[in-house]
Amino acid sequence: MAASQSSWRQRLTKSRGVFSTISSLRSGVSQGDWESAQAALLRADVGVSMTTQILEDARERVKKNGGDLVAALSESLVEQLHATASDDERVLRTSENPDAVSVWLMVGVNGVGKTTTIAKLAYREKQSGRAVLLAAGDTFRAAAAEQLSTWGKRIGVDVITGGEGADPGSVVFDSVSAAKARGISLVIADTAGRLHTKTNLIAELAKIRRVGDRPPGEVCEVLLVLDATTGQNGLQQVAEFTKAVGVTGVVLTKLDGSARGGVVIAIEKELSVPIKLVGTGESMEDLMVFEPQGFIDALLAP
Repeated sequence: MAASQSSWRQRLTKSRGVFSTISSLRSGVSQGDWESAQAALLRADVGVSMTTQILEDARERVKKNGGDLVAALSESLVEQLHATASDDERVLRTSENPDAVSVWLMVGVNGVGKTTTIAKLAYREKQSGRAVLLAAGDTFRAAAAEQLSTWGKRIGVDVITGGEGADPGSVVFDSVSAAKARGISLVIADTAGRLHTKTNLIAELAKIRRVGDRPPGEVCEVLLVLDATTGQNGLQQVAEFTKAVGVTGVVLTKLDGSARGGVVIAIEKELSVPIKLVGTGESMEDLMVFEPQGFIDALLAP
């Protein structure tokens, strides 16, 4: 279900504060207005190159079509985001093979809210009527499987664990086998948080993906969970994880607590990886499908 503009506005308070100088520019396009717009885009972590490109495009729109700066910026920003992925391409994919078990592999560095995001995602899928199994593939952190199991009990979803120090690939494979035996079509797999700079750990992640792809499993999504408050610093994470395991989409967490909402544009345009979901709060319902129009409208609304 599409989120309303008011819903987006309520959840983007900090980023809206950064963009407030733009939203007030409803008339006139003086040099000072453009400078204010540039400053706001940079503060929101859109990035220098993207800010330059967006403002140049907006200037051309104003020159050609008239209208105000805000409308031109809105059109430009939405168009930039739609160029990366259509609304249909932001929908999480499952296997077209009726005999396969779809696997969504969740990856990311430590501390980004990955386990909580998995629980929210499982809850969302269960609410939509889909049977889900969780794989506790983070066997490095002692409390990880316990934390995921606690979430599983809370939302009524089974969790397959392998014990501390177990091979994470075997946990994922056992989870796929269990799902197949139970007639469950989707496995959401946790993995240990790892720095994108640690070559050996990233190589292990590639192995986990290969195991997840063994029949009857089919890895349909590799979702990188990224903390929105890291801003531009998150771009390198996206680049390195994508190189190693073929990230299919980003889940941007803590967007409600970040003034750096512009990083959405930087990620999509500089790295060509779509934002598929955003986390905007602590409750189970606070995981939203990313909608470019609703997002930009909320940021620039008066």
